[in-house]
Amino acid sequence: IDEFVEFASTVDAMVVCHGAPRVTGEMLDAAPSLRFIGELEGDRFAQRIDVAACVARSVKAVDTTHASSLPVSEWALAMMLMGLKKVGAHYRRLITDQEWGTGYQRAREPDFQMMGDLTGRTVGLIGGGNIARRLMELLVPFRVDILLHDPYLPRELADALNFTMTSLENVMSMPDIVVCLVPHTPATEGMLGAKELGWIRPGGVFVNVSRGQVVQSDALIERLRKNDIYACLDVFDPEPVPTDSPIRDLWNVFLTPHIASTTDGSGISFFAEMIDELRRFHLGHDTKHDLMPRTLSNRRGEEPGDLDAVR
Repeated sequence: IDEFVEFASTVDAMVVCHGAPRVTGEMLDAAPSLRFIGELEGDRFAQRIDVAACVARSVKAVDTTHASSLPVSEWALAMMLMGLKKVGAHYRRLITDQEWGTGYQRAREPDFQMMGDLTGRTVGLIGGGNIARRLMELLVPFRVDILLHDPYLPRELADALNFTMTSLENVMSMPDIVVCLVPHTPATEGMLGAKELGWIRPGGVFVNVSRGQVVQSDALIERLRKNDIYACLDVFDPEPVPTDSPIRDLWNVFLTPHIASTTDGSGISFFAEMIDELRRFHLGHDTKHDLMPRTLSNRRGEEPGDLDAVR
């Protein structure tokens, strides 16, 4: 830590990442020239930076955790399309040497009858953060109607981004596809249980690319056992998915091992965005991804916004 403080005292901007000690108020006092601290590839909650201490000393704090929103939103879109086509069921059919879509199957069997396209559908988004906003951009060519539930968003965004803010029940029950995008916080843990999952309409698709702990796993398995909805899951609770978990055996499920944010370019995105923030700061421009105490409170679900806006 002494070496870290000595280094910090010689610079006016610093970026911390994995392995760095937590930047405290005492460290900032020992580095009076420091004016910018960036957290690279953090956990969204600034575990490496005392944000309140930075604000008190007029030190700019930013993070670039949102850079993962690009690959995650793309994978969410892919899962929506795969869910509508029941890709998991068809893949299982092939690897178990079953018939390849005979005329009878196409006319009679649910795996073929329930297939659909995305254009013109209604999509429900649970959570309206960076991933949701990027996903909405990707959905523009499909001309979908978007329902969104997020008690922390100002209602003015709905008109600007062309979505409808509504209740969680409406977001779960009205769309053809429901996408879970909320972070895991004490407020969101287990927020989707038997009642909420029961709202999904028959024939609907449920996608989760956020965190497995947001969904009650036993309730999800029981809902899927009814075999009237389809799920595409990049996350599950627990992870890795136990080898004896019933979720592995369900044909109306497509599973991936928490890979949505992992691409050959995702790491570069974190660095590139941090460089852009440093450039903006040194040119005297506003930075885009400031960390403030309220930012962290909202991310933890500690300060809900105007709930009347989504009721």
